[in-house]
Amino acid sequence: MKVVYFARLREAIGQPEEVLTKPEGVSTSGELKDLLVSRGEPWASALSGSRVLVAVDQEHAQSDTPITDDSEVAFFPPVTGG
Repeated sequence: MKVVYFARLREAIGQPEEVLTKPEGVSTSGELKDLLVSRGEPWASALSGSRVLVAVDQEHAQSDTPITDDSEVAFFPPVTGG
């Protein structure tokens, strides 16, 4: 699966994306986020909290959205207009 980081998350993590094999026991975007946070820094501080949005296969998603080995999962901060 492809994991993509946008905006301040990309800067904090230090890379725009990474390719992972879907870990055993991880079947939703929320479980993937929890797994990434459990890696420690810089993922922990970048992805912790509710101020991170997620998209699965370029569609806004919730933490219970299913993911597969072929999914693209993107994490991004809320966007404000002006």
